[in-house]
Amino acid sequence: MADRRLPAGWTLEEIRKVSGDQEARPLDPDRVVTGWPARSEQIRPEIVLGFHGLCPVKAANDDDWYMGSLNDDGSVICWSIYGNLYEALRGL
Repeated sequence: MADRRLPAGWTLEEIRKVSGDQEARPLDPDRVVTGWPARSEQIRPEIVLGFHGLCPVKAANDDDWYMGSLNDDGSVICWSIYGNLYEALRGL
């Protein structure tokens, strides 16, 4: 089974409270994530959170959080970047 992780120090309840989305959930990070800074650049996701059609993504190789759209095929195209999860959740 895929590893659906939460960010260190965060609970699902806290994520839902900060975001205001009671249906937020961790998603399988085994997916294609592209889009920052160029759509051709792939991001290796460590953590992916689902908020209906939006997905904050924590990259495996840095501390930033990328915001993107969840496509029908499960891939994510990102268009912005945040310095931490709290900022990303407030930007939803």
